Order: sequence, then structure tokens, then C-alpha cells
Amino acid sequence: MIEHEAALRLIAFGAVLATVALWESRAPRRARAFARRVRWPNNLGVVALNTLVVRAIFPFTAAAFALEGERRGWGLLNNLHLSAALKIVAAVTLLDFAIYLQHVMFHAAPALWRIHRMHHADLDFDVTTGVRFHPAEIVLSMAYKLSVIAALGASAASVVVFEALLNATSMFNHANLRLPARADSILRIFMVTPDMHRVHHSIAIDETNSNFGFNLPWWDWMLGTYKAQPAAGHERLTIGIEQFREAGELRLDRMLTQPLRGSTGGYAITRGDGE
Repeated sequence: MIEHEAALRLIAFGAVLATVALWESRAPRRARAFARRVRWPNNLGVVALNTLVVRAIFPFTAAAFALEGERRGWGLLNNLHLSAALKIVAAVTLLDFAIYLQHVMFHAAPALWRIHRMHHADLDFDVTTGVRFHPAEIVLSMAYKLSVIAALGASAASVVVFEALLNATSMFNHANLRLPARADSILRIFMVTPDMHRVHHSIAIDETNSNFGFNLPWWDWMLGTYKAQPAAGHERLTIGIEQFREAGELRLDRMLTQPLRGSTGGYAITRGDGE
């Protein structure tokens, strides 16, 4: 599996992207503010750029790193006598918690928020928002993820499962998708839904700093960061942040320079009064 991981991940990415894109076109939650042809080439362009940057800096995948950890006996789980299945469940759950904490950190520190806010500066909310991250954030996230994998002793199999779930759920929970209210309320018990995560992309600061989960919703419930619905309602909710409201900011070249421009505003959790 490790030998064909890159090809499998590309196929899975394309399949999930196409499926969710078709689904949201058939059952949209909100009217689009911008046509797909305006946003999608730029949002998907940054995915291609991120792939090249990560491959240049890290000449191995997270799963290959985990496999080396298994061989060397790194971390907690590699030194516990548990079944392989239980180790996978534990690793996937703990990795998801680690990503939740990382997400909070990117909102807490002004310097990290500058990098992360490119994700929030999208002026629409759909499946491609779920893959729109600044290259600097992707590099920092990879370094953080590798350190967590080493400390946990996550197996290669668990890393493959976790990354597949994270990629798929990120595209799903950013979808401009209308789910029946009953289905949404049931799904929220087990996973982050589009309505739940859309709150996180609100222009309102208290809503931006809520619902940090990408996959499992439990961390937001337990740690007091859960917000059920946006105050304005989903149809009237303003997507984005106070900065970078012009259509030109959706271009890839402008997206990449956003960390260097303007103040942090009040969004960073530790800087409520801006810079």
C-alpha cells in the first residue's frame, strides 16, 4: 500500500472532489457569490503548489515516516501490547485531537493566524475551500503531524486511514451542501457536518473562533468551542473575514501574499484588539 500511496491518494482526492462537487450542485445550501470558474482554478492551483512544496521539503510521506517508526519502535502505541485494530482506532482518534489542537493554535497566535487566514479569506464556501491552505501552513502542519506520529507511535496503516478520512471530511464539511435537518442532527454526533463547520467561516469573530474540528465533533463539545448555528442563519451568513473582501483577492498570487499584508484584526484569539 505504501508504494502506491501517492497514486491512491490522488485517485481518492479526485473521486471525493467530484462526488461532493456534484452533490452540492444538486442540493446547494446557499446561492454562490462567485462562479466556480473564478475561484476553483485558484483554490485547486494552491493544492498543486502545496504538493510540490511538501515533496521538495519532505522527501517521504507521513505513512512512510510512520512505517520507519514501527521498525524502530518509536512512540507510545508501538510499545503497548494492543491488537492492531485497537491501535488503529486509538491512533486515528488521537491524531484527530492533535489536528483540532493545531487548528486552535493557528487561531490563537497572531503570527500563525496570518498564515491560516488565507483559508478563511475565501469569499464563498464550497468543496474547494476545504483544500485551500497557504503553503506555509501545509509545511508547518506536516512538521507538526510527523512529531505527533512519532510521539504516538502511530502505525503506517493508521496514518493512511487518518489522512484519507481527513482529506475526505475536509472536502465534505466545507461543501455548499444542504442536508435534511434530521440527518444533520444525527450526523453531528459522529462527524463534522457542512452546517457545523460553516459557522467557523463566518465573518463574526466569535463564530470564526468556534467549531475547530475537521472530522470528529467531540473535541468542540468537550472543550467549549462548539457553536450550533450562526446568529444570522446559514443563508444570510457572511463568509470570510473583514480583510481581503475584494474579488481580486481570490487570485492565487494575491492569496499567497495575504500573510504579509494588513493587520491581524481581532480574529487571533490572543489579540482581540488587533495590532
